[in-house]
Amino acid sequence: MTLLALFTVFVLAVFVGLEVIAKVPQTLHTPLMSATNAIHGVILVGGILVLGSADSLAAHLLGFAAVAFGTMNVLGGFIVTDRMLEMFRKKPRSKGG
Repeated sequence: MTLLALFTVFVLAVFVGLEVIAKVPQTLHTPLMSATNAIHGVILVGGILVLGSADSLAAHLLGFAAVAFGTMNVLGGFIVTDRMLEMFRKKPRSKGG
């Protein structure tokens, strides 16, 4: 594929992604984040496998950057999910009044 075709697919994917996320009700953001974390975990494993078969310095550097950014994305997603779930936990009441 040409660079222009790849760029076109990327831009269309951005618009579709924004449109899908904008339509999600607030109550479904936590399950959506959990699902995307699972997907990113699978992508991260794939990145590690590809990095293991890299044969040039440039491929190693790009693979390392991809795995590092993927790891940050997964961890950040779990942190956001935990914060969102914290909003639904009941606060302990004080006995003093």
